[in-house]
Amino acid sequence: MLLAAVCALPVLASYLAYYVWQPSGRANYGELIGPSPLPRTALPPAADQQPLAAADFDGLWTLLYAGPAECAAACAEALHTLRQVRLAQGKDSRRIGRVWLQTGAGNAATLPAEDADGLRIGRLEAGTAQAWLAALPDAASGAHIYLIDPLGNAMMRFPPRADAARMVKDLQRLLKYSALGR
Repeated sequence: MLLAAVCALPVLASYLAYYVWQPSGRANYGELIGPSPLPRTALPPAADQQPLAAADFDGLWTLLYAGPAECAAACAEALHTLRQVRLAQGKDSRRIGRVWLQTGAGNAATLPAEDADGLRIGRLEAGTAQAWLAALPDAASGAHIYLIDPLGNAMMRFPPRADAARMVKDLQRLLKYSALGR
């Protein structure tokens, strides 16, 4: 009887651990989303920039902010967070790009020089908006920060007022284990 219990107990414990017990915590801060490829159509440029195409995302991890062109305080804070998160990666910061995808009509706001430096800006217009918004879950409902992988897929979403320290940890973990990206 004791021998049967010793043999059956590990099998029962493994069954419970696999099928019943679900860990409550998670390691990442950002919300993982099913990889959705960005459209290959180019976006019109905003203010003295080149047109933004999906090919611009190839080979780089990209932090993409999708928000209105009229950049209020929340928008400016998010764009500053993108810059800080990228700089906090140290030598890996060259593997990360930053993009502001302007949704809606309106005049683009002027950003501080340090936040605008190296920031690519694309403007969603009637012809291209539908395809791009379909690739970025909930982008039309409000401002979000997305992480685009080096293959051009949206794979993670952060809240509009994201905690920069937690974003840094997510990116450090990703860059450490990923060979993708320049």
